[in-house]
Amino acid sequence: MVDEKDVQNAVVELLRRTVVRLPKDVESAIRKAYASETDEVPKMQLKAIVDNIELAKKTNTPMCQDTGVTIFYVSLPRECRADVEKGIVEGVRRATKEVPLRPNAVHPITRKNPGDNVGDKMPYINWKVWDKDHIEITVMTKGAGSENMSQLAMLTPSAGLKGIKEFALSTVLRAGSNPCPPTIIGMGIGGSADISMKLAKEALLRPLDVRNKDPEVAKLETELLEAMNMLGIGPMGLGGKTTMLGLNIEYAYCHTASLPVAINVQCWAGRRGTVRIHKDGKLEFPTHEG
Repeated sequence: MVDEKDVQNAVVELLRRTVVRLPKDVESAIRKAYASETDEVPKMQLKAIVDNIELAKKTNTPMCQDTGVTIFYVSLPRECRADVEKGIVEGVRRATKEVPLRPNAVHPITRKNPGDNVGDKMPYINWKVWDKDHIEITVMTKGAGSENMSQLAMLTPSAGLKGIKEFALSTVLRAGSNPCPPTIIGMGIGGSADISMKLAKEALLRPLDVRNKDPEVAKLETELLEAMNMLGIGPMGLGGKTTMLGLNIEYAYCHTASLPVAINVQCWAGRRGTVRIHKDGKLEFPTHEG
């Protein structure tokens, strides 16, 4: 039977893999951008990113000094009896020392730093109960440079598709080089103000090569990605073909008088990882095998 210590150990290893190695789809998108770039200056910057990825693997150290704050998405079997929350919290504390992670979590008013990335509602955990017999934990280690560029717009329905596109493009233009492009965009459309923001972050969990199941939403993903890569911002704002590595959209039905649209920006280091903890204690890392 899985217990709190099993969860703790799994979270430490999950965080180690997540901050050291990119998911295959993100690394593939970066290497594709490097291979296709013809302008010397942005190609040099993409080469530096590729070298950085390789060095992180070789030395088993975080690929970026900003190891972010930890956002978790947890799916639990109905019969789960382990104290999963405690396991996650203690796992974050251990990982901060052992990986190590930079202690980023501070009190929002006093800015007091406990030094272990743990405080009220941090790590932040999103919960779901499912009918499968294993625990699944996904983590996103989200840095501030990209998070600070995120935006919410409460559009009117009359703004329509044109308004959504204008808001998305203006957000990327305003962000410029600040979020360390080439970036990844997660968009949430519909719901309410809080729901759209939640959807935008969840959109970043989907692999970059998987389109939304709704054909109209998938079409919008493709159109916006193409348009953003025509802006010419490029890697670290130095120009070139690739401003955006990927763009995913999640949506929810909304009020007839409302059109919320949220954008969550992710830097090139799109760090996300998943671990599955089986009943016998076996660990599986579908995003970071090996």
